[in-house]
Amino acid sequence: MTRTMTAYFDSVQEAERAAYDLAQRVPGVRGEVFDARTDSQRLEALALPSEDAETLHEGFRRGGGVVHAEVPDGRFEELAAALEASGAVDLEQREAEWRKSGWTGARRGDDVAPLPTGGATAARGSATTGAAGAAEAQRLGPATDEASIPIVEERLRVGKREAGHGRVRIRSYVVETPVQEQVTLREEHVQVERRPVDRAVSGTEAGFQERVVEATERAEEAVVSKEARVKEEVSLKKTAEERTETVRDTVRRTEVEVEDGRSAGAAKRNGVAGTAKEPGRDI
Repeated sequence: MTRTMTAYFDSVQEAERAAYDLAQRVPGVRGEVFDARTDSQRLEALALPSEDAETLHEGFRRGGGVVHAEVPDGRFEELAAALEASGAVDLEQREAEWRKSGWTGARRGDDVAPLPTGGATAARGSATTGAAGAAEAQRLGPATDEASIPIVEERLRVGKREAGHGRVRIRSYVVETPVQEQVTLREEHVQVERRPVDRAVSGTEAGFQERVVEATERAEEAVVSKEARVKEEVSLKKTAEERTETVRDTVRRTEVEVEDGRSAGAAKRNGVAGTAKEPGRDI
Protein backbone atom coordinates (compact mmCIF):
# COMPACT_ATOMS: atom_id res chain seq x y z
CA MET A 1 0.00 0.00 0.00
CA THR A 2 1.23 3.48 -0.81
CA ARG A 3 0.21 6.83 0.61
CA THR A 4 0.41 10.29 -0.87
CA MET A 5 1.36 13.46 0.96
CA THR A 6 1.23 17.13 0.03
CA ALA A 7 3.07 19.82 1.99
CA TYR A 8 2.64 23.60 1.69
CA PHE A 9 5.57 26.07 1.74
CA ASP A 10 5.51 29.86 1.94
CA SER A 11 7.55 30.25 -1.28
CA VAL A 12 8.16 28.27 -4.45
CA GLN A 13 11.90 28.40 -3.78
CA GLU A 14 11.41 26.69 -0.40
CA ALA A 15 9.23 24.04 -2.03
CA GLU A 16 11.85 23.33 -4.72
CA ARG A 17 14.56 23.07 -2.08
CA ALA A 18 12.39 20.74 0.01
CA ALA A 19 11.82 18.47 -2.99
CA TYR A 20 15.57 18.25 -3.54
CA ASP A 21 16.24 17.55 0.16
CA LEU A 22 13.49 14.92 0.18
CA ALA A 23 15.33 12.87 -2.47
CA GLN A 24 18.43 12.95 -0.25
CA ARG A 25 16.73 12.19 3.07
CA VAL A 26 14.25 9.55 1.87
CA PRO A 27 15.95 7.60 -0.95
CA GLY A 28 13.60 6.27 -3.59
CA VAL A 29 10.96 8.96 -2.99
CA ARG A 30 10.60 11.87 -5.39
CA GLY A 31 8.62 15.01 -4.66
CA GLU A 32 6.87 17.05 -7.35
CA VAL A 33 6.56 20.82 -6.97
CA PHE A 34 3.28 22.57 -7.80
CA ASP A 35 2.70 26.32 -7.88
CA ALA A 36 0.61 28.94 -9.66
CA ARG A 37 2.41 28.22 -12.95
CA THR A 38 1.58 24.51 -12.94
CA ASP A 39 -0.73 23.19 -15.66
CA SER A 40 -4.25 22.57 -14.34
CA GLN A 41 -4.35 19.00 -15.68
CA ARG A 42 -1.32 18.11 -13.56
CA LEU A 43 -2.87 19.75 -10.51
CA GLU A 44 -5.98 17.58 -10.78
CA ALA A 45 -3.80 14.60 -9.86
CA LEU A 46 -3.51 15.98 -6.31
CA ALA A 47 -7.19 15.11 -5.62
CA LEU A 48 -7.35 17.46 -2.63
CA PRO A 49 -10.54 18.18 -0.62
CA SER A 50 -12.57 21.00 -2.08
CA GLU A 51 -12.69 22.88 1.26
CA ASP A 52 -8.97 23.64 0.89
CA ALA A 53 -9.27 25.00 -2.65
CA GLU A 54 -9.91 28.67 -1.85
CA THR A 55 -7.16 28.76 0.77
CA LEU A 56 -4.70 27.20 -1.65
CA HIS A 57 -5.67 29.70 -4.33
CA GLU A 58 -4.71 32.44 -1.90
CA GLY A 59 -1.49 30.63 -0.96
CA PHE A 60 -0.40 30.42 -4.60
CA ARG A 61 -1.32 34.08 -5.09
CA ARG A 62 1.03 34.91 -2.24
CA GLY A 63 3.88 33.00 -3.91
CA GLY A 64 3.56 29.67 -2.08
CA GLY A 65 4.32 26.20 -3.44
CA VAL A 66 3.42 22.58 -2.77
CA VAL A 67 5.50 19.40 -2.66
CA HIS A 68 3.57 16.22 -3.54
CA ALA A 69 5.06 12.75 -3.06
CA GLU A 70 4.05 9.08 -2.91
CA VAL A 71 5.61 6.81 -0.30
CA PRO A 72 5.07 3.24 0.96
CA ASP A 73 2.84 3.11 4.02
CA GLY A 74 5.70 2.05 6.29
CA ARG A 75 7.76 5.16 5.44
CA PHE A 76 4.96 7.72 5.81
CA GLU A 77 6.25 9.11 9.12
CA GLU A 78 9.77 9.36 7.69
CA LEU A 79 8.44 11.40 4.78
CA ALA A 80 6.40 13.67 7.05
CA ALA A 81 9.41 14.34 9.27
CA ALA A 82 11.59 15.18 6.26
CA LEU A 83 9.06 17.68 4.88
CA GLU A 84 8.59 19.34 8.27
CA ALA A 85 12.37 19.63 8.65
CA SER A 86 12.48 21.41 5.27
CA GLY A 87 10.08 24.11 6.49
CA ALA A 88 6.57 22.86 5.65
CA VAL A 89 3.93 25.06 7.29
CA ASP A 90 0.40 24.46 8.58
CA LEU A 91 -1.98 25.82 5.94
CA GLU A 92 -4.82 26.20 8.45
CA GLN A 93 -2.58 28.45 10.57
CA ARG A 94 -1.66 30.49 7.49
CA GLU A 95 -5.36 30.78 6.63
CA ALA A 96 -6.07 32.23 10.08
CA GLU A 97 -3.25 34.76 9.67
CA TRP A 98 -4.51 35.81 6.23
CA ARG A 99 -8.03 36.31 7.54
CA LYS A 100 -6.66 38.46 10.38
CA SER A 101 -4.91 40.66 7.83
CA GLY A 102 -8.16 41.19 5.88
CA TRP A 103 -8.48 38.24 3.50
CA THR A 104 -12.16 37.28 3.08
CA GLY A 105 -12.03 34.06 1.06
CA ALA A 106 -14.51 31.22 1.46
CA ARG A 107 -14.44 29.53 4.87
CA ARG A 108 -14.22 25.80 5.50
CA GLY A 109 -17.57 24.12 4.94
CA ASP A 110 -18.60 26.53 2.17
CA ASP A 111 -19.21 25.22 -1.33
CA VAL A 112 -15.93 25.71 -3.22
CA ALA A 113 -15.07 24.63 -6.73
CA PRO A 114 -12.46 21.87 -7.14
CA LEU A 115 -8.88 23.06 -7.12
CA PRO A 116 -7.56 23.97 -10.59
CA THR A 117 -4.26 25.22 -9.17
CA GLY A 118 -2.50 23.09 -6.55
CA GLY A 119 -1.64 23.46 -2.88
CA ALA A 120 -1.98 21.53 0.39
CA THR A 121 -1.34 21.55 4.11
CA ALA A 122 1.70 20.08 5.74
CA ALA A 123 1.50 16.42 6.72
CA ARG A 124 -1.69 15.71 4.76
CA GLY A 125 -1.71 12.12 3.50
CA SER A 126 -4.00 9.57 1.89
CA ALA A 127 -3.69 5.86 1.22
CA THR A 128 -4.00 4.15 -2.14
CA THR A 129 -4.05 0.43 -2.83
CA GLY A 130 -1.76 -1.46 -5.15
CA ALA A 131 1.89 -2.27 -5.27
CA ALA A 132 2.95 1.28 -6.30
CA GLY A 133 -0.41 2.40 -7.57
CA ALA A 134 -0.43 -0.35 -10.20
CA ALA A 135 -3.22 -0.22 -12.79
CA GLU A 136 -5.38 -3.19 -13.67
CA ALA A 137 -3.49 -5.71 -15.78
CA GLN A 138 -4.23 -5.76 -19.51
CA ARG A 139 -4.75 -9.30 -20.76
CA LEU A 140 -3.95 -10.31 -24.32
CA GLY A 141 -6.53 -12.17 -26.33
CA PRO A 142 -5.74 -14.14 -29.53
CA ALA A 143 -2.20 -15.18 -30.42
CA THR A 144 -1.85 -12.19 -32.74
CA ASP A 145 -2.51 -9.66 -29.97
CA GLU A 146 0.36 -7.43 -28.95
CA ALA A 147 0.82 -4.82 -26.21
CA SER A 148 3.77 -2.75 -25.13
CA ILE A 149 4.82 -0.60 -22.20
CA PRO A 150 6.72 2.59 -23.06
CA ILE A 151 9.98 3.25 -21.22
CA VAL A 152 9.87 6.91 -20.24
CA GLU A 153 12.81 8.92 -18.95
CA GLU A 154 12.95 12.55 -17.88
CA ARG A 155 15.80 14.78 -18.98
CA LEU A 156 16.87 17.90 -17.17
CA ARG A 157 16.77 21.11 -19.19
CA VAL A 158 18.34 24.18 -17.64
CA GLY A 159 17.54 27.61 -19.05
CA LYS A 160 18.32 31.16 -18.03
CA ARG A 161 16.29 34.23 -17.23
CA GLU A 162 17.19 37.72 -16.11
CA ALA A 163 16.18 38.83 -12.63
CA GLY A 164 16.56 42.21 -10.97
CA HIS A 165 18.74 42.34 -7.85
CA GLY A 166 18.18 45.93 -6.73
CA ARG A 167 18.97 49.41 -8.01
CA VAL A 168 21.75 51.87 -7.26
CA ARG A 169 20.91 55.56 -7.67
CA ILE A 170 23.11 58.64 -7.14
CA ARG A 171 21.36 61.89 -6.20
CA SER A 172 23.06 65.23 -5.48
CA TYR A 173 21.64 67.88 -3.16
CA VAL A 174 22.86 71.19 -1.69
CA VAL A 175 23.92 71.54 1.95
CA GLU A 176 24.68 74.96 3.47
CA THR A 177 27.36 75.03 6.16
CA PRO A 178 28.22 78.19 8.18
CA VAL A 179 31.93 79.12 7.90
CA GLN A 180 34.04 82.01 9.25
CA GLU A 181 37.44 83.54 8.52
CA GLN A 182 39.47 86.33 10.21
CA VAL A 183 40.86 89.29 8.23
CA THR A 184 42.92 92.34 9.46
CA LEU A 185 41.44 95.67 8.30
CA ARG A 186 43.25 99.06 8.48
CA GLU A 187 41.40 102.28 9.34
CA GLU A 188 42.60 105.92 9.23
CA HIS A 189 41.25 108.55 11.61
CA VAL A 190 41.61 112.39 11.50
CA GLN A 191 41.94 114.18 14.82
CA VAL A 192 41.77 117.93 15.39
CA GLU A 193 44.06 119.22 18.14
CA ARG A 194 44.40 122.74 19.47
CA ARG A 195 47.35 123.73 21.72
CA PRO A 196 48.31 127.15 23.12
CA VAL A 197 51.42 128.83 21.60
CA ASP A 198 53.09 132.23 22.45
CA ARG A 199 55.83 133.12 19.94
CA ALA A 200 56.56 135.69 17.22
CA VAL A 201 55.43 135.08 13.67
CA SER A 202 58.33 133.90 11.58
CA GLY A 203 59.02 135.11 8.05
CA THR A 204 57.90 131.85 6.52
CA GLU A 205 54.48 131.93 8.14
CA ALA A 206 51.69 133.83 6.50
CA GLY A 207 50.15 135.79 9.26
CA PHE A 208 46.95 137.14 7.87
CA GLN A 209 46.06 134.91 4.91
CA GLU A 210 43.21 132.46 4.42
CA ARG A 211 44.33 128.81 4.38
CA VAL A 212 42.54 125.50 4.05
CA VAL A 213 43.97 122.17 5.25
CA GLU A 214 42.06 118.94 4.51
CA ALA A 215 42.57 115.35 5.62
CA THR A 216 40.52 112.33 4.40
CA GLU A 217 39.81 109.33 6.58
CA ARG A 218 40.20 105.94 4.92
CA ALA A 219 39.30 102.44 6.09
CA GLU A 220 39.55 98.91 4.66
CA GLU A 221 36.38 96.81 4.33
CA ALA A 222 36.08 93.04 4.03
CA VAL A 223 35.07 91.89 0.55
CA VAL A 224 33.63 88.32 0.30
CA SER A 225 33.65 86.26 -2.90
CA LYS A 226 33.08 82.53 -3.43
CA GLU A 227 34.52 80.12 -5.97
CA ALA A 228 32.98 76.72 -6.77
CA ARG A 229 35.54 73.96 -7.19
CA VAL A 230 35.06 70.23 -7.93
CA LYS A 231 36.71 68.24 -5.14
CA GLU A 232 35.37 64.72 -5.89
CA GLU A 233 33.31 62.73 -8.41
CA VAL A 234 30.87 59.90 -7.73
CA SER A 235 29.95 57.81 -10.78
CA LEU A 236 28.09 54.61 -11.63
CA LYS A 237 29.79 51.95 -13.68
CA LYS A 238 28.37 48.57 -14.72
CA THR A 239 30.52 45.50 -15.09
CA ALA A 240 29.57 41.96 -16.10
CA GLU A 241 31.00 38.62 -15.10
CA GLU A 242 30.08 35.01 -15.76
CA ARG A 243 29.89 32.20 -13.24
CA THR A 244 29.13 28.52 -13.47
CA GLU A 245 26.35 27.26 -11.22
CA THR A 246 25.48 23.63 -10.57
CA VAL A 247 21.73 23.00 -10.81
CA ARG A 248 20.51 19.97 -8.85
CA ASP A 249 17.18 18.22 -9.34
CA THR A 250 15.80 14.72 -9.71
CA VAL A 251 14.55 13.08 -12.91
CA ARG A 252 12.29 10.06 -13.28
CA ARG A 253 12.46 7.08 -15.56
CA THR A 254 10.31 4.05 -16.17
CA GLU A 255 11.70 0.59 -15.45
CA VAL A 256 10.09 -2.66 -16.57
CA GLU A 257 10.12 -5.89 -14.61
CA VAL A 258 9.42 -9.11 -16.47
CA GLU A 259 7.77 -11.86 -14.44
CA ASP A 260 7.96 -15.21 -16.25
CA GLY A 261 5.79 -17.75 -14.48
CA ARG A 262 6.27 -20.53 -17.04
CA SER A 263 8.27 -23.67 -16.35
CA ALA A 264 11.93 -23.76 -17.33
CA GLY A 265 11.23 -26.13 -20.24
CA ALA A 266 8.53 -23.91 -21.71
CA ALA A 267 10.80 -20.90 -21.44
CA LYS A 268 13.60 -22.67 -23.30
CA ARG A 269 11.26 -23.84 -26.05
CA ASN A 270 10.28 -20.21 -26.65
CA GLY A 271 13.87 -19.06 -26.71
CA VAL A 272 13.76 -17.43 -23.25
CA ALA A 273 16.55 -18.13 -20.82
CA GLY A 274 17.68 -16.46 -17.63
CA THR A 275 16.13 -15.51 -14.31
CA ALA A 276 12.44 -15.21 -13.65
CA LYS A 277 12.70 -11.41 -13.08
CA GLU A 278 14.70 -9.12 -15.33
CA PRO A 279 14.35 -5.50 -14.15
CA GLY A 280 15.02 -2.84 -16.72
CA ARG A 281 14.55 -5.13 -19.74
CA ASP A 282 12.41 -3.73 -22.60
CA ILE A 283 9.58 -5.92 -23.86
